Amino acid sequence: MITLGTLVVALDLLGTFVFGLSGGTVAVRRGLDIFGVLVLAGAAALAGGVVRDVLLGATPPAALDDRRYLLVALGAALTAFLFHPVVNRLLKPVMVLDALGLGLFAVTGCRKALEHGLDPLASVLLGVLSAVGGGALRDLLVTEVPRVLREEIYALAALVGAAVVVAGQGLGLAEGPVLIAGVVAASGLRIVSVLRNWSAPRSPWS
Repeated sequence: MITLGTLVVALDLLGTFVFGLSGGTVAVRRGLDIFGVLVLAGAAALAGGVVRDVLLGATPPAALDDRRYLLVALGAALTAFLFHPVVNRLLKPVMVLDALGLGLFAVTGCRKALEHGLDPLASVLLGVLSAVGGGALRDLLVTEVPRVLREEIYALAALVGAAVVVAGQGLGLAEGPVLIAGVVAASGLRIVSVLRNWSAPRSPWS
């Protein structure tokens, strides 16, 4: 039987892998060498979790304290480097992987914040931060404007996923299904918003 703790770690590791794969895929598309792929995949996979843990005072961060995170990030980088044509067959691979990573990190980040005693609003914000951190660093390293700063619905999707976790706890619902629902809500909103060209509101003066 899968325990809640096992599920949370599994979701965190899965988020690490898919964000690492998204970073590695971007690196391969940009023509970077193996070192560049490792750096970009590692940044995308681990940055959000490191920021989350440091802000919570959970040091050393899980990414450095638990070798599984580094190994998963390394595996994602090598997968992107060696099997890029296979990964590239997915529908809009970077966007799909990024959306899944966004949802996974939003819910695990929010849950970890709640576990450390933060109030619901702060927990949601930390969930969003941990979800967008890795992708933002990945984009900056290849001199792109981070998705979180564009018109696309990105941080808003992470906020929805984290809010599902907070609402589920407030209603006393079973945590496992709530975490899964949060991932689905955040990832689904992100993917649908891209496919339908939804965007966050802009100032009328911009």
